[in-house]
Amino acid sequence: MKAQSKKFLYKYLNSESPTGFEVEGQKIWLDYVKQYTDEYITDTYGSAVAIVNPKAKYKVVIEAHCDEISWFVNYISKEGYIHVIRNGGSDYVIAPSKRAKIRGEKGMIPAVFGWPAIHVRDKREEGGKMNVETVVLDCGAGSDEEANKMGVQIGSVVTFEDELMELNKKYLVGRALDNRIGGFMIAEVARMIKENNVKLPYGLYVTNAVQEEIGLRGAEMIAHRIKPNLAIITDVCHDTTAPGYNKIKQGDQRAGLGPVLSFAPSVHNNVLKMLFDVAKKKKIKYQRSALSRFSGTDTDAFAYSNEGVASALISLPIKYMHTTVEMADLKDIDNVIKLMYAFLLQLKPDHDFRYIK
Repeated sequence: MKAQSKKFLYKYLNSESPTGFEVEGQKIWLDYVKQYTDEYITDTYGSAVAIVNPKAKYKVVIEAHCDEISWFVNYISKEGYIHVIRNGGSDYVIAPSKRAKIRGEKGMIPAVFGWPAIHVRDKREEGGKMNVETVVLDCGAGSDEEANKMGVQIGSVVTFEDELMELNKKYLVGRALDNRIGGFMIAEVARMIKENNVKLPYGLYVTNAVQEEIGLRGAEMIAHRIKPNLAIITDVCHDTTAPGYNKIKQGDQRAGLGPVLSFAPSVHNNVLKMLFDVAKKKKIKYQRSALSRFSGTDTDAFAYSNEGVASALISLPIKYMHTTVEMADLKDIDNVIKLMYAFLLQLKPDHDFRYIK
């Protein structure tokens, strides 16, 4: 990985980008990717698009979502203890003993998620009952008034305090790989196109969408703004070899064995076949998965937008999704980038993906 790419990776993934409050992360992303593109646009809610060849009629999107799961301050007790509710698919089970940041009115406020000691809990509750009533955030305030004076208010957003690390020189580990790692990968595709002096015969819209974690909302909005002919979405999926997964229900994918190409109603079979062909030609290892009615990713939003957009999904298999230790194989990250890049290079302008012509 190039030094400038790694610097961007760590700066971007260590930033905070909670759903609905993605602006700081988006600024970091745009500052990096706009040097490799011709112009950029943003929409009302913060989705950002860096464009190559913006005057071209045929429009191709490569997309990721930038938002991470987080919490909202929902209630502050008279003693100063803070109760939270989910912003996206946050998991109460992992919260106790975690360090956190509260985005207060006066800046970031350090805090911790507390939990009573094991020897004071009833045996029947030793496993821990963690939910909206029991999980408590502590910022060191002795009262609700003190918490307010520190800048904590109802509606303040909370993220975990965790940064990237590497394991065994092969895995990248951290919070919010879902899916800021996607934002990194699509930015690297733009960098490669620019540095290799590739002249695309169509418009490329490198799209980092907001608010995926609460229902694909950012993709819904930006898809109607761009009106693309084709969309290649990247997101994460589960490494189902990790403990706790059922391969019969969730398929058989493993970190280190390559990008995952998925079948789903929103995934256009002709686009998917082209991805398979490119991967085989370039000898890029890949895996397959099936996703039933919905992909649960921004693929669905793009596919069903406008009058229908030919769309496909390239997933990065990770361990421990929606935790602070999401874990991806560095080879897979590299191969997702290579697959998207190779796909774009062989794509002809005005390619018609319709089933019936």
